[in-house]
Amino acid sequence: MKKQTYINHELEEVLAAHADHLIEKPVSRRNFIKTLGGGILILIAGPMKFVTELEARQRRMYPEDFNAYLRIAEDGRISCFTGKIEMGQGIITSLAQEIAEELDAPLKDIHMIMGDTDLCPWDRGTFGSMSTRFFGPALRAAGAKARAVLLNLAAAQLKIEKNKLRVKNGIVFETANPDNKVSYGQLAKGKAITRTLSEEAVVKSAQNYKIIGKPMNRLDAREKVTGKAKYAGDIQFPDMLYARILRPPSHDSKQISVDTGAAEKVDGVQLIHNDDMIAVLHKHPDIAELALEKIKVKWDTPDSKLNENTIYDHLLSVAPEGRIIDEIGDTTSDWEASEDVFDTTYYNAYVAHAAMEPHTATARIENGKLTVWASTQTPFPTRDRIARELNMPAEKVRVITPFVGGGFGGKSASQQAIEAAKLTKLTGKPVQVAWTRTEEFFYDTYRPAAVLKVKSGLSKEGKITFWDYHVYFAGTRGSDVIYDIADAKRTTYGSGWRNEPGVHPFAVGAWRAPANNSNTFARESQIDMMAAKAGIDPLTFRLQHLKDKKMIGVLKAAAKQIGWHGKKAPGGRGFGVACGIDAETHVAVMAEVEVDKKTGFVQVKRIVAAQDMGIVINPEGAKIQMEGCAMMGLGYALTEEVHFNGGKITDLNFDTYKLPKFSWLPKIETVLVDSNDPKPRGGGEPVIICMGAVIANAIFDACGARVLTMPMTPERVLAAMGA
Repeated sequence: MKKQTYINHELEEVLAAHADHLIEKPVSRRNFIKTLGGGILILIAGPMKFVTELEARQRRMYPEDFNAYLRIAEDGRISCFTGKIEMGQGIITSLAQEIAEELDAPLKDIHMIMGDTDLCPWDRGTFGSMSTRFFGPALRAAGAKARAVLLNLAAAQLKIEKNKLRVKNGIVFETANPDNKVSYGQLAKGKAITRTLSEEAVVKSAQNYKIIGKPMNRLDAREKVTGKAKYAGDIQFPDMLYARILRPPSHDSKQISVDTGAAEKVDGVQLIHNDDMIAVLHKHPDIAELALEKIKVKWDTPDSKLNENTIYDHLLSVAPEGRIIDEIGDTTSDWEASEDVFDTTYYNAYVAHAAMEPHTATARIENGKLTVWASTQTPFPTRDRIARELNMPAEKVRVITPFVGGGFGGKSASQQAIEAAKLTKLTGKPVQVAWTRTEEFFYDTYRPAAVLKVKSGLSKEGKITFWDYHVYFAGTRGSDVIYDIADAKRTTYGSGWRNEPGVHPFAVGAWRAPANNSNTFARESQIDMMAAKAGIDPLTFRLQHLKDKKMIGVLKAAAKQIGWHGKKAPGGRGFGVACGIDAETHVAVMAEVEVDKKTGFVQVKRIVAAQDMGIVINPEGAKIQMEGCAMMGLGYALTEEVHFNGGKITDLNFDTYKLPKFSWLPKIETVLVDSNDPKPRGGGEPVIICMGAVIANAIFDACGARVLTMPMTPERVLAAMGA
């Protein structure tokens, strides 16, 4: 028996999805200190200790002297600086909980400063559910060292040994005489002290947590529900110009001629023609739009046979030679020995990010310094791209990321930020570029369409004999063989979310839990198919092929919560199950659906999601993310599909691109499973990976139809029922 093992490429694949937008360029310590000014600054020196190779690889992506930066002001306010950004996932709260825990400071005293390239430590960006997993431990270590510095300062000021002091709510006091005390703010008053600690951080153990693990309301909740929260479009200046930019009708269109004469006659309009950019600017956005409509342009748009129906044959025709990711045993020898062989092909459509906030950026030049407020997941790489495009030193460009109204992996390229920066430099005035919904759909980096082929075998006893998995252009994240199968192989074709010439007719990229949605759909549908053939309850069939205790734990937790029936499918009940791993978190989802056999319409009535994500920093935030994943997942599972003709996108708004509606909302129940894992795992994406598979499996249980293409529209459900 041959055996080959390959490294887990999850992290490399996540970074590869953003590689076109990432430039590694850390902030200098000198400039950082100069920018901060007064207060106590804690600089953490020396490498952090990480346990896994995945963590070690992520750690090496940061500058050598990076862990975390803190400032404690004279009034006791604690500023926490992070290159991560807040786009609805809740890290503005959970990261604050982590630093407050290690400092023994009140959560209300923590002020998060996020995604500011002049103030925050360098970071690649916010994606891949990495903030809690990788930045969190470094931040906690920084907090522990900061606390040690403050204790040293307090011992000197109070003239007492350090071991006789305690800290509570940001107050250092003598254990035997609590009235002998000093606050963090008093220690910082009138001082600008830089301390470097080289000793290992002693972070708290779980039994001593007072803030971590406690459900907390989001720190940004009041701002957002009252409308006070600032987004890139809320950044405005008295002399600001609104820009509208000429766009092609198709991604493969070429401009033949253009006449801007009528647009230039509109009162107050400034027209910019720079390289291939034609923009009209005005102090009122509606007048800028009116002027844009007056531009007369002829385009050459070639014919194309590519559309949402022909794309799959195209992908197979252009696929390169397969690359084996891993191989255990010999999958070929079990083919003839199997009682039943399953050879199935699954298909996924292109899916848009469709974030609530369109790409927006406001730019201004002041005293030779260009500042851009941008809705971006990658402030530092965006800064570097702007600097390159404008031929400016990076230190002359500052990117500030206010709140971001949803990203889901789609706000990394930051094209709108470059456009705003260019126009500001050309006009000398503040400029705002806010994409319309049409532009948002046209320039989206879609989740790639994909083909997944699975061959598997079943013995007379209902045991999986072999597993031969082939993934075309989705990516390999989530394709791991999580079940106990002696002979298994995975092969990938194409580079997943990267844009390769001749493959996709427009840009593709990372989409929430990229690749894992597609791979879990194929894997879990195939597993269900075999369970049905074996005549075994699909939950029992999974448990019989699992050794992973965490996966067994989440499956049993979900089954207990939903009241699993324990019968084979199809049974006319409409129950489904799916499980998987994403961002090191184990997740199981069960669903109850109702299928209208006349129309094919699927109503999801109930969702139960259980996940084991290690230490849960904020249980309230974790549950919100699980619920959001479930609701968002209904879209890609049931209706979301980009329609196109070649490079021409025909879904340009929500009248044709159908997102989940409030009327679809099922009862959603969440379970956080505690397996005594001391490390935090990713929580922003796991539940969504199961939504396609769990609904497909529930549809099969309800009516016996196996739908192999997502989204599972009523037409496809009816077709599967007919088949």
